[in-house]
Amino acid sequence: MNEHDIQNLIRLEFSRNIPKGSLFRCNVGKGWTGSSVKRNPDGSITISNPRPFETGLPNGFSDLFGILPGGRAIFIEVKTEKGKPSKEQVNFLGHMSDIGGLAGIARSFEDVLKIINEVK
Repeated sequence: MNEHDIQNLIRLEFSRNIPKGSLFRCNVGKGWTGSSVKRNPDGSITISNPRPFETGLPNGFSDLFGILPGGRAIFIEVKTEKGKPSKEQVNFLGHMSDIGGLAGIARSFEDVLKIINEVK
């Protein structure tokens, strides 16, 4: 099972088990922009004066984030069974925890429950 599949399972179980909370998937991306975009007859596009751009959240931001009933923020870095977090991800989770959020690595919904129930 890949991270995307695990994220979807966690989101589904979260909505079933914590209906008064909200959990969101964080999306980031890279693309191209320019002064104009022309759509070609074959479906391709031509970008005049192209330049790359990145959109989304800072490096290390968790895969999932949300609000629990009562207002506490939660940040979840999703990993496969053998997946390891990057230094940026570890730093982000530590910072969120330090400022009062719940934060951790989850490989399943059960791990999310452990993060939620962890006593600080």
